[in-house]
Amino acid sequence: MLRSRSKRRGGDGAQYQCMEITCFIRYEIDPFQREAFREYARAWLRIIPRCGGRLVGYFLPYEGSNVEAWGLIAFDSLAAYEAYRARIKADPEGRANFAMAQQRRFIVREERRFLENVD
Repeated sequence: MLRSRSKRRGGDGAQYQCMEITCFIRYEIDPFQREAFREYARAWLRIIPRCGGRLVGYFLPYEGSNVEAWGLIAFDSLAAYEAYRARIKADPEGRANFAMAQQRRFIVREERRFLENVD
């Protein structure tokens, strides 16, 4: 979600808009390991805010397709997202959660998109 926030001045004195983005993560999951993905997502509920992301939520399939899950995380800017990625990779619980997903192989595929809000 690229949302206009407040106007700020850059180092050159020019004003610019601070824009908010939302990272939309689409997961293809093993439908026979749905509970493993739930455990993985629940861990991110603690980790993501600690590392600087504003968690919109994680979502499991309920009706229809049983192989797609989603995560949505908001950030003030792409630079804030990049700083978050560095912190989450250094976070012990974050590293353990990534390792658990790789070991148990319940995520078949993961895609990231960056979205802007239509105001």
